Amino acid sequence: MLNLRQIHHIAIIGSDYQASKHFYCDILGFTLQGEFYREERDSWKADLALNGQYTIELFSFPQPPKRPSRPEACGLRHLAFNVDDIEQSISVLTASGVFCEPVRIDPYTGKKFTFFNDPDGLPLELYES
Repeated sequence: MLNLRQIHHIAIIGSDYQASKHFYCDILGFTLQGEFYREERDSWKADLALNGQYTIELFSFPQPPKRPSRPEACGLRHLAFNVDDIEQSISVLTASGVFCEPVRIDPYTGKKFTFFNDPDGLPLELYES
């Protein structure tokens, strides 16, 4: 067996670096740990942390291809974040102009969850702990 310990990071490519950085930092609350412009690739890379733990590498590339999404495409389906109060979290997102789907109940756990999208349509989920 490979003996994996945990997920180290998630890499996300945004079509508009400033819009993505604003969304993940100012709306979702990630902390910018480092930011690097890679001239040879005309690309930005940002290291984002959640509660002090390095979590997301946010990239930009000129004219990245669109992500296939619907109907369900093969590959990463969505990223999910735990929250204590889903209604309060939805209020914060809504006040920032982010649309959230109606709250659903997980039929296996009885927990509340909802989906929303980042600026490029990447599906994200809030899951009440």
